[in-house]
Amino acid sequence: MTDEQIRVMVVDDHPMWRDAVERDLQAAGLDVVAVAADGHQALARFPAARPQVVVLDLQIPGPNGVEVTAAVLKDDPSARVLILSASGEQDDVLEAVKAGATGYLVKSASREELLDAVRRVARGDSVFTPGLAGLVLGEFRRLSDPSAGAPGEASPLLPELTERETEILKMVAKGLSYKQIAERLVLSHRTVQNHVQNTLRKLQMHNRVELTRYAIEQGLDEDVEG
Repeated sequence: MTDEQIRVMVVDDHPMWRDAVERDLQAAGLDVVAVAADGHQALARFPAARPQVVVLDLQIPGPNGVEVTAAVLKDDPSARVLILSASGEQDDVLEAVKAGATGYLVKSASREELLDAVRRVARGDSVFTPGLAGLVLGEFRRLSDPSAGAPGEASPLLPELTERETEILKMVAKGLSYKQIAERLVLSHRTVQNHVQNTLRKLQMHNRVELTRYAIEQGLDEDVEG
C-alpha cells in the first residue's frame, strides 16, 4: 500500500494540534480525507469519508475517543484507529484497546513516529508507544485467566489453521510486528499479512487486537521464545 492510498481522518479538539497533524500527514503524501473537532463531527463525517485510519484524540467533547472508536469500528470493521493522546495512563490505554484501537501514541511522539505508526496501522500492525505494548498484552492475559484453559490447550478452532498460520498466530500473541515475524520466518511482509488475514477470516475476527486476545486465551503466547 502506497502512502497516496492511505486515507486518514484526524480527530482532535485543539485546532493548532489538529492542523499540525493534518499538515504532517499531507506533507508525507498521505490522503487526509476528513478532520473533526469532536465526537459528533467524527461520527457524522466518517461514513462519507471512509478513512482507512482514524487518528483520534481520547479527550474530545462527547462522544469521547473510546466511544468514537467503538462506533466507527462497528460501522466499518476494516477501519483502523490510532489513538494520539496526551495521556499515557494505563486505564486510558486499556479502554481504548478494549474498544478496538490498534495503535496508541502519546503526543510527545515525534513526527516520524506518527507517520510510521499511521503506515503500520494501515498495514494491519498494532503500534504502541514504547512501554505500552507490554501493558496491553499483560492486561489481555489477566482478563483471559478466569476463562482460559491450561496453557497450550488446543482450541476446537485451531485444527482449521495451517501449521504456518498457527506459527504466525503464536508470534502475533507475543506482540511481534509483521516485519519482525517476516524476518524471523524469512517470509515477505505481504505473505505474513496474507496468513494473518486468512486466520482472521477462519476465526471470524475483525482485527489484530481480537486475534491477540484469542491467542493469549489459548496459551499460544507461552510457546514462543521472546
